[in-house]
Amino acid sequence: MTENKLILTLFGATGDLASRKLYPAIYRLYKNGHLSKHFALIGTGRTKWSHEDMRHTVRQSVAKEVEDATHLEEFLTHMYYLSHDVNDKAHYQNLKAFQAELDQQYQTDGNRIFYISLSPTLFPTITLHLKTEGLITENGYNRLIIEKPFGHDTESAQELQRKLNQAFDEDQIFRIDHYLGKEMVQAIRNIRFDNRLFSDIWNNKGIDHFQISLLEEVGVEDRGEYYDHSGATRDMIQNHALQLLALLAMDAPKDNSAEAIQEEKIKILASLHLPETTEEVKANFVRGQYGPAADFKGYRQEENVASDSNTETYLAAKVEVDLPQWKGVPFFVRTGKRVNSKSTLIDVQFKPTIEGIAGNHLRIEIAPRTGYRLLVNQKVFGYSHDTYSIPFEYYYTDEQLAQTPQDYERLIFECILGDKSHFAHYLEVEHAWKYIDNLFSHWQKIEPEFPNYEAGSKGPKAADDLLAKHHIEWHQ
Repeated sequence: MTENKLILTLFGATGDLASRKLYPAIYRLYKNGHLSKHFALIGTGRTKWSHEDMRHTVRQSVAKEVEDATHLEEFLTHMYYLSHDVNDKAHYQNLKAFQAELDQQYQTDGNRIFYISLSPTLFPTITLHLKTEGLITENGYNRLIIEKPFGHDTESAQELQRKLNQAFDEDQIFRIDHYLGKEMVQAIRNIRFDNRLFSDIWNNKGIDHFQISLLEEVGVEDRGEYYDHSGATRDMIQNHALQLLALLAMDAPKDNSAEAIQEEKIKILASLHLPETTEEVKANFVRGQYGPAADFKGYRQEENVASDSNTETYLAAKVEVDLPQWKGVPFFVRTGKRVNSKSTLIDVQFKPTIEGIAGNHLRIEIAPRTGYRLLVNQKVFGYSHDTYSIPFEYYYTDEQLAQTPQDYERLIFECILGDKSHFAHYLEVEHAWKYIDNLFSHWQKIEPEFPNYEAGSKGPKAADDLLAKHHIEWHQ
């Protein structure tokens, strides 16, 4: 059993994310021995809960994970709750005193993780009070986990970073992006750099193009108020999609340290080609918004969405990286809500060896299945000398996936270890926002024709046309 000593304080303990993701993740860490007797969790929120109310909520949240009821009850004794107003200094003093009490009880050596699962507008308020009211310890580590979005644009991200740095240094800040905790995403570096089959040709000499697809069958559901101020580009592209692109395009890091990995990703995000004209944006970016269909509302009819909203629920883009090794290689990215499939896919299309023969194709499937599929060329059986493609594939079984750490579980554990390999450095965030801001500056001059795809369809026709100009299609 690992003796990871810490007190984890969760701001937003009564929220949906905590119940759906965080409590099950923390319980799995405890069940698998990564947390033990030297651990306590303090949940906070405005709700007037008792410790027992907190434990009841956690018990319900982790019910599907329980194999030993006695062990669950042991875990629950590590759960505590304090009612907390993030603007009230006195409440921070109460929290400080309670942390000191639990530090003695659980012998956590002053180690602290502060997890803020609340609106980003509250990040500066909470972190500044943690500093001024003395909750940041001197005899252990102090780490901060924050959820996206990290700002709304470059300027707000810079201001947020400046305020966070009043309390925490960059090496203490863990910006969590749950995509970076997924098994197949973390395996991208291994696929690329640990296989001679790919490592020597993973550049513009060997690769024709990439496709990154993050597709959802659901609409905005109960997130209308947030989504109408965000949209697909800020919600999915600025973080998830560009992080995947950086992993696909980065050079091999000099070592396996988090600093070396982040350094290579920063280089890619700093080298994204910024469209210079509105015409270039029109040619390479497709915005969409779903309209009503027989079984679905249109986006503008969703709850808490403006009836004349021009917020995009779909984006398809041709992204380019201004580095010599990627000259001429497009990265096609698409994300959309209320489309006809739910999938998270990376498709790598290699160049053909000779004209008329299909290039090899590697699919990295993140969801709904988890695994790989590689198409290679083979002679047709018999007297023919024609060529056709055959698949080599490997998909993880349900049993294997059940034993695989889930995204939040993995990332929280990596934070406990102090490993930032799968967390975004601030400069990654800033360069991604600069790319998105440039795009929006051009979109302000273009009136979108929304809605332009039917709910439940595959998306706007213009997204297909974007690839057709390059004589290719989206891989399905």
